[in-house]
Amino acid sequence: MKLSLFLFLACFLQMQILFSQDVEKDVEVGIIEHLDEFVPSDIQVMNEDGVIVNLKDQIDKPTALIFVYFRCPGICSPLMDGLADVIQKSDMNLSEDYQVLTVGFDPRETIDLAIKKKKNYQGLITNKNTKEGWRFFTSDSANIARITDALGFKYIKAGNDFTHAATVIILSPEGKITRYLNGTYFLPFEFKLAMLEASKGLSGPTINKILQFCYSYDPVGQGYVLNVTRVSGTLILGLGLIVFLLLIIRKPRRRHYPKN
Repeated sequence: MKLSLFLFLACFLQMQILFSQDVEKDVEVGIIEHLDEFVPSDIQVMNEDGVIVNLKDQIDKPTALIFVYFRCPGICSPLMDGLADVIQKSDMNLSEDYQVLTVGFDPRETIDLAIKKKKNYQGLITNKNTKEGWRFFTSDSANIARITDALGFKYIKAGNDFTHAATVIILSPEGKITRYLNGTYFLPFEFKLAMLEASKGLSGPTINKILQFCYSYDPVGQGYVLNVTRVSGTLILGLGLIVFLLLIIRKPRRRHYPKN
């Protein structure tokens, strides 16, 4: 019985290792979570004044960071719309209790374009300090590559555009990654909880790796779709292991009769 249980656990752990490796290996577009890791201290970005600054030095309070490119015809606008909406609905004070940083990941785009985009979203928010609380940055290709890799933001170039996912990366005042909020719509309570946890340096629970395994990013529909082949294969393998375990457990023991 002990040997059977050991074999089952060994098989299960092996599955977990393989699945985890496959998920991270296969991700070309999406998010690979780097919870409890820190924003690198050597990332240089350009701020709205046209000055090159250190990105980590800009993080001194709970921070929501997003990656976009400002000419994006797809998911970037819904992402920033969703962020503007939750900023407006939140009872926290923007720029005091928390801040938002938008980093453009297309090195061809200028800070002037970023500023124009910021003004569009400032018009959607009232009675909030968006000037200081929601800041926009651009950077060069080398710095962009380092920061997107460090934060697990995976994207690919598609012609003149990019294929990428939508996520808000929550950072502690020390620059530690504490949570990923995926999608384009955010509940005020969820957003506030993420910020409160970040203020204490606490990492929030996540099922993102499971979702990455079960779902694949669809560039055409610009969303996640169920990967039927992968999920069904996993279920078949899992059921096989369960049947194997049951057969071993239920296998009748040989009776030993005393010798005359």
